[in-house]
Amino acid sequence: MATTKESADALVLFGATGDLAHKKIFDALYDNAKRGDLNVPVIGVAGDDWTIGQLRDRAREGINTFGGGVHDEKAFATLSHALSYIGGDYRHPATFERLAKTLHDAGAKRPAFYLAIPPSLFEMVIESLQTAGIAEGARVIVEKPFGTDLASAQELNRVLHKAFPESSIYRIDHYLGKEPIQNLLYFRFANSFLEPIWNRNYVDCVQVTMAEDFGVQGRGRFYEEVGTLRDVVQNHLLQTVSLLAMEAPNGADAESLRDEKAKVLRAMEPLRPDDFVRGQFEGYRQEDGVAPDSDVETFAAVGLCIDSWRWAGVPFYIRAGKNMPVSATEVRVALKPPPQNVFDERMSADANYVRFRLGPDVVSLAFGIRVKHPGEAFAGDSEELYVMEQTTEDMTAYERLIGDAIAGEALLFAREDEVEAAWEVVDPVLRDHPAAIPYKPGTWGPAEADALLAEGRSWHEPTS
Repeated sequence: MATTKESADALVLFGATGDLAHKKIFDALYDNAKRGDLNVPVIGVAGDDWTIGQLRDRAREGINTFGGGVHDEKAFATLSHALSYIGGDYRHPATFERLAKTLHDAGAKRPAFYLAIPPSLFEMVIESLQTAGIAEGARVIVEKPFGTDLASAQELNRVLHKAFPESSIYRIDHYLGKEPIQNLLYFRFANSFLEPIWNRNYVDCVQVTMAEDFGVQGRGRFYEEVGTLRDVVQNHLLQTVSLLAMEAPNGADAESLRDEKAKVLRAMEPLRPDDFVRGQFEGYRQEDGVAPDSDVETFAAVGLCIDSWRWAGVPFYIRAGKNMPVSATEVRVALKPPPQNVFDERMSADANYVRFRLGPDVVSLAFGIRVKHPGEAFAGDSEELYVMEQTTEDMTAYERLIGDAIAGEALLFAREDEVEAAWEVVDPVLRDHPAAIPYKPGTWGPAEADALLAEGRSWHEPTS
């Protein structure tokens, strides 16, 4: 889709010495440099009293440890040359005066400010950018999680809008930058055969599973603050459902697509406690940073309804969890059985389906079909017809998203109304919910999640 805004002429990275920059952002900038797409100065800002040499060493270490490694010294030299650093307290006007001078010296009039910092610092930084006279004409990039509930998301939006119009705010959800998610969108609207069956007349139910075969990996303190519902359901998985359920956009521009996603999110009925099953893997309370009596969920299963002409009556089931049997993210759209059992044979209720494997390692698209046995009898088996299977991505999510934000392409970023509509769906059960049910690591979570599904349905279990 065509870019409609001018490209930014500088990237200012607040939190340049922090974990996110170390683990994700420097690697993405290095990959952009390898492609020849890093054409702007990158100005790091943080509270640490570092030299530019220390920041460059930190970038190399991050790329080697968390990325693919530095194998192209010419590209790394491009990144190093683009880097500069301003160390200073965010509370001091002098820090932003130095930033204004650096931007002026670089001839940058349309910077992109990447706030890789805690949301509690947003208001201070944004007000300082305004005071320094460098917010006008700029854009701002902010990270997930965007708020912890509806009220906090609305407050963050209020803070951002003090200095930036909505069209200049780029809310990163790295999941939207993944190639499989874009494949899902493309498949929906590039194939005319799908449209006649993609509705309540033919679809029985939709399941979305995001399973991880590992625990919190030392991030117990972080997980205590979020839990699975906030961590992946409210953002990643509701965004995935919006792509599955949206109507075709009126145009090929980002706003038309985001309009349709927002309509789906607004049509989702807010969750009730009975729609939500919470689980916690045995051993979670022994993790560092976790309270000994913690009730935070490491597994969440919800049943959603979308009150629209296309989807009324079709249940959408979402399940996500840690310490599951496999790591896999998969969508399964189960189709209704034929209206008559012509061949008088027993078959599963969802013998016909469309299955999207969205990762982590294999991306695939398959159809569930019935195929006749050889011989005289009219009897058959359920088989999968593979349409596509890939094992690699052309670009990492952060590489694509940072490049798009600099270029002014907003398609893969969440808009204010999308974010707030998603919070409205989950907000009623953030505090009014059942207790987390223990489950054994290596299982599919508490058996109570089965009760969310209507009689005759069962959870689809992705394989490795």
